[in-house]
Amino acid sequence: MLNFKNLSLRRSTRVLLHDVNCTIHQGQKVGITGANGTGKSSLFALILNELQPDAGDFTLPPKTVIAHVAQEVTTVDVDAIEYVMDGDIEMRALEKQIVIAEQEDNGEHLANLYMHMESIDGYRARSRAAILMHGLGFSTAQETNSVRSFSGGWRMRLNLAQALMCRSDLLLLDEPTNHLDLEAVIWLEDWLRNYAGTLLLISHDRDFLDKIATHIGHIEQNELTLYTGNYTAFEVRRAEKLANQQAAYEKQQREVAHMQSFITRFKAKATKARQAQSRVKALERMELIAQAHVDSPFDFAFRLPDKMPSMLLKLEKATTGYENKPLLDDLDLLINAGDRVGLLGHNGAGKSTLIKLLADELDLLSGERTNAKDLKIGYFAQHQLEQLDAEASPLLHLQRLDSHVSEQELRNFLGGFAFVGDAATSVVAPMSGGEKARLVLAMLVFQKPNLLLLDEPTNHLDLEMRHALSVALQDYAGAMVIVSHDRHLLRTVTDTLMLVDGGKVIPFDGDLEDYRQWVKNSLKEQDNAGQTQPNSQLNKKQQRQNAAEIRKRLKPLQNKLNSLEKKIDKLNRDQEQIQSKLAGESIYEASNKPDLKKLLTQQTTVTQDLVQAEEDWLLISEEIEESQ
Repeated sequence: MLNFKNLSLRRSTRVLLHDVNCTIHQGQKVGITGANGTGKSSLFALILNELQPDAGDFTLPPKTVIAHVAQEVTTVDVDAIEYVMDGDIEMRALEKQIVIAEQEDNGEHLANLYMHMESIDGYRARSRAAILMHGLGFSTAQETNSVRSFSGGWRMRLNLAQALMCRSDLLLLDEPTNHLDLEAVIWLEDWLRNYAGTLLLISHDRDFLDKIATHIGHIEQNELTLYTGNYTAFEVRRAEKLANQQAAYEKQQREVAHMQSFITRFKAKATKARQAQSRVKALERMELIAQAHVDSPFDFAFRLPDKMPSMLLKLEKATTGYENKPLLDDLDLLINAGDRVGLLGHNGAGKSTLIKLLADELDLLSGERTNAKDLKIGYFAQHQLEQLDAEASPLLHLQRLDSHVSEQELRNFLGGFAFVGDAATSVVAPMSGGEKARLVLAMLVFQKPNLLLLDEPTNHLDLEMRHALSVALQDYAGAMVIVSHDRHLLRTVTDTLMLVDGGKVIPFDGDLEDYRQWVKNSLKEQDNAGQTQPNSQLNKKQQRQNAAEIRKRLKPLQNKLNSLEKKIDKLNRDQEQIQSKLAGESIYEASNKPDLKKLLTQQTTVTQDLVQAEEDWLLISEEIEESQ
C-alpha cells in the first residue's frame, strides 16, 4: 500500500503537489496522467526516495521491492540476455553465494541455497529473460549480442526487459511504449495485465491505459485525484466533474457579483455599512471554486492544400532497400487524394522504409515512381527533431518558410501549438522532445501539404496534443500514410490498413483487434518453432479468418462483459455518492435517523451488487481469454 498523507512536493520554487491525501492498494494498476510538467515523473522520484516531500508524509510497506526502468542508455560489453537477467537481483545474489559455498564445500549451506534458488524460480531465469526479450522484439540470435552493439532505442528495450525481470512488489513505468512498435506494445499489455504486484504507469497512450489500468491517478492544479476504472472511464467521470464544477463556479460568481454590487453601492452609507462589511468578510471566507479549464492548450487545423491532384503518387514494380539489398520488393501502390492509410507490420518489416521511399528520401533499386505535377509532401520522422536549428526560435523557423507572413499571424499560428509569448521567440536548444515534436508538426501544417507521411508522430506528445492532432487529422483534406503504435490515432484517422510483411505490402483485411490477434498468433507460431519464421499468404488469410470466427463466437460474451462494465461503473458512482452523504455530520442527527437507516440499507445493497458484478465480470473475462 502506498500512502500519501497531507503531502506537498516542490521542484525549486515551483509547487507540483499540495496537500495530497491518497492511498494506492496492493495489486492496483494505476495510470498516472496529467499535462507535461505537472509532476508525474517527480512523483516517481519521490517513491524511489530520490526526492523528499516538502510537507506531509509518504509511506509504503517495509521491504517493498521496487522495479523501474533505468533512463540512462547503458553501453556495457555484456551479453544482452545476461544484462536482462541482472534485473533479478535476488537470483544474482544467490548465484554468488552458491559459488562461495561450493568453494568452501559447505554442503548444508549449499542445500539451503539450492532450495532458495528453486523457490524463486531462479533456475528458469535464462528462460524467463529470453521470453521477455522475445516479447519486446529481440530475436534468438540477438540474445548473445553485446549490449553495446544495440542502438539507443533497443538499449531502452533492454532496460525495460531488465525491470520486468525483477520479481517486484511495485513496478514504476514512465512512458514504456515510447521506444516500442505496435507488436511489442501488444505483448507488453498482456504481460502487465498479468503482473501480480502494484503498477504505477505514466503513459500518453490511451488504448494502452485502457487495456491495463484499474485506476487513473490524475494530477491537475497541484492535486492528485484517484479515479476508479480505465482511461475511458476516467474521461467520462472527469467530464462530469468539470461540468458540475463549472456550474458551481458560475453560480458562485453570480453570488459574488451580487455581494460586490451591494458592497460598492452601500459601503459609503452609514445605515448600510455594517451589512456591507459583513459581505466583505463573507467574500473573504468563501472558498473560491477554481474555474474549470477544460480547453486544451492546443488548437490547430491543417489548412487546405493549394492544389489537390486526384492521383498523387504511384509505385509500379518497385523495389527498395539499403546498400543494394532489397527489403521491399515488387510494390504496386497508388495513392489518391483523400486516401488515409495506416501501415502495420512487425518491427523491421519495412514500414519506415516504405515511408522514406514515399517521401523520396530513399531511392528505388528497380521499378518506377510517378509523382503528380503538384505533389507537395509533408514528412514527419523522429530524425527531423534533431535537424531543427538549435539556435533559432519557433517564430524564426516559420519566418524562414515564408518571409511574407506578418509576425502577428505567425504568432497566432504558433499559439495553436502552445508556443505563446516568450515560448515563440525562445531558442530550440533547451526544448524537450515534446516541444520539438510540436514545432516540427507546426512547420508541417504551415506548409499546406497535399500528402502527409507520418512516421510515429505521437512519440513525446502528451494526451492533450495527441487528441488535438487526431482532431486535426480527421479534418485534413489531403492524403495520408501513417505509421504509429498509438492505436487510438490509427483507429480515428485511417480508413485503410496495409500490412508490411515478408517484403510485400498488401491490404490487411480486418481491424486493429484482428491485427492484435494476428500478432498473438504470430508470436505463438514463433514460440512453437523456436525461431522467427516468415508466414505464408495462406497462413495470414487463415489467421484472419480464425480471428474473425473467434470474435463472432465470443460476441455474446463480450456484450455481457460490456454491460457488466457499465453496471460496475454505475455502482461505483452510487457507492461514492452514498459514502459522501455518510461523511456529512448532519446525517447522524436524531431528526435524520430515517434517512440514515435508508442510506445504510442502500450501502449494503450496492456493495453486494458490486461484489457480484465484479465476480461475474471476472468469470466472463476468464472464459473469453480461455476461448481465445
